[in-house]
Amino acid sequence: MSTRPTTPSSPKTVKIKAAVPGVPMYGCEHVQRLFAQGQETVNTSIFHYKIILRKIFDQPPIVPQTSKSADGQPITNLTPNYLCLQCPTTLVQEDIGKHGNKKSHRFYVESRCGTLYCHMCDDFVYDPTLEELRLRKIGTGSFSTFFHPANRKRKHNELFPDSLKDDPRYISSNTTLASCRASGLRGIYNAGATCYQNVILQCFLHNPLLRNFYLSDGHQSSLCDSSHCLSCSMDDVFQEFYGQETTNGYTAANILSSFWISEKKAFANLVTTKEQDAHEFFQFLAEELHERNGDGKKPEHGSEHSCTCIVHQTFYGKLQSTTTCQQCNGVTNQVQSFLDLSLGVENLRKTKKALLGGATAVAPPNKLTLQRCLDEEYIKSDKCEYRCHKCDSTRLARRQTSIKSLPNVLSIQLKRFEYKQGRHDKAVKVDTPVEFPLQLNMLPYTIRGRGNQDSRESYELNRSCMYDLLSVVVHVGEIDTGHYLSYCRVGDQWFAFNDHRVELASKSEVLGAKAYLLFYIIRSLA
Repeated sequence: MSTRPTTPSSPKTVKIKAAVPGVPMYGCEHVQRLFAQGQETVNTSIFHYKIILRKIFDQPPIVPQTSKSADGQPITNLTPNYLCLQCPTTLVQEDIGKHGNKKSHRFYVESRCGTLYCHMCDDFVYDPTLEELRLRKIGTGSFSTFFHPANRKRKHNELFPDSLKDDPRYISSNTTLASCRASGLRGIYNAGATCYQNVILQCFLHNPLLRNFYLSDGHQSSLCDSSHCLSCSMDDVFQEFYGQETTNGYTAANILSSFWISEKKAFANLVTTKEQDAHEFFQFLAEELHERNGDGKKPEHGSEHSCTCIVHQTFYGKLQSTTTCQQCNGVTNQVQSFLDLSLGVENLRKTKKALLGGATAVAPPNKLTLQRCLDEEYIKSDKCEYRCHKCDSTRLARRQTSIKSLPNVLSIQLKRFEYKQGRHDKAVKVDTPVEFPLQLNMLPYTIRGRGNQDSRESYELNRSCMYDLLSVVVHVGEIDTGHYLSYCRVGDQWFAFNDHRVELASKSEVLGAKAYLLFYIIRSLA
């Protein structure tokens, strides 16, 4: 009786189990070709693989995926990088093809688990020789077969194979470090010009009020009788980000589909494959979540709207416009709700004088601050024509707008897209840098901030109006072909979210960004 042929095992310098008839012992044909070049190539490859495994497992940082950018700057990602098996280069996934074509290097090691990736197969491959080394390194901390608990170095639960997780020897070592899922750190894939959506979703996901609402069953999907409910979709996203043991990218298809099937004309542009405005998406998303979780009434522009839904509790505040007749000094107050504050940039860029802290100061014409933009809108008064009920005629008046009620999360838009009047009206982008702080005191822009308080009352008011920066949305490039990315703070650490890529970011990098949207959270919530 004939037997099935036995395939040869890959050349090796470590002892592994004997070949099983009919089961390939190479990771793939490309690994076989590599090892067939000679014993020197085999020894070098195994030597390099051991070095890489030591780099991955022996000294694990909090986020163990660090590579270098084109200019040599270190970049740390939450999604895995790839360490070349044939040279000391660490790459992001998008650069594998470029590196492979330039160097003819085709094998890479995934930076979290140490598994082997073949560029020509475009897949992870299982090579017994290298896999044996990987499992030994995970299990014992060394490449020997002797097991001793003191040798165990790696403590991340995700790096232990399923076959080892039930072994009682590994239980205590897997619970000392917090999983990444506790912070919801995960990228979102671009589904075709959907970066405008991804940045707003990241800002929502790292907003503690929204996070607590959805993770505590604030919106109970099981009891929702609405088909294709956007709030149900948001609930699913929060569960995926905070309940799954993964940092791989997420596809927000459920959010997209909720807009696709919507009958609202306002959402029509969002279903195209063209780039949309992140600020408009923020407004659409907040409005829809309000209608799903609140009283169902659409907030009317220019009116005061009160609702106890999570969106109103998080983002909504109130403005008060005070109009004073220049003839009779009659005063009229009008209160309206606001979701965000929109601040002009272009006109202020040309102005040399700025009102800072109640005193006039000279500022460089091309240097703007967020406080200066706020001064222009909520401290200065403007002349206007006004129908005075007391005079019973149209009179010249002065109008000043101040904040009557501050929201828990203050959303600010810096107007970077403006239409130029002319023969051919077109939108232009304002790239002027605007400096913004990590801590923002909003008291000067409130009604109470205009009054006189004693020192103790002033101190308490300042404390109650202090905000800390939470998220920043940035638009880079041209209007039609640009791209959105966001920065979000998790604890004291900042992260940059560029679609599915997530990287550690410094405070200086965040503060140096040309912000389009800013989200500040009231400090008293802490």
